[in-house]
Amino acid sequence: MKSTVTWAGNLAFDGLSPSGHEIKMDAGQEAGGVNSGPRPTELLLHAVAGCTGIDIVLILKKMRLEPQDFRMEIEGERAEDHPKRFTRLHINYVLEGELPDEKVAKAIKLSKDKYCSVSHSLNADLSVSYSINGKEGQQEI
Repeated sequence: MKSTVTWAGNLAFDGLSPSGHEIKMDAGQEAGGVNSGPRPTELLLHAVAGCTGIDIVLILKKMRLEPQDFRMEIEGERAEDHPKRFTRLHINYVLEGELPDEKVAKAIKLSKDKYCSVSHSLNADLSVSYSINGKEGQQEI
């Protein structure tokens, strides 16, 4: 998977996803940005919710259950010190329809423990390398 993120001036960046969707990001005014888009950390919360939501809908459909309505309210707590990573997430799953709680809980657990690549990436020991203008860096970072 490959994405392109381009500086749009000041602290704003425009992303183009591999599927062709545009994503604007910016810092808040308190950090020197102009608030022209969501913060990258806000997008990360949305990515976790979207990933687990897709999993849950697919799992419920395999159980022959169909939500009539579904939304997630996600809260993230961050560390006080840099890199201010997320230390805790809480997701309130709000579903409507004929959905037994034990089946929904099973779908949530399967998403959390097995399927949601976004939440699993938050805990990953990532190998990160870099290049500058196409020239490989001298060390792994």
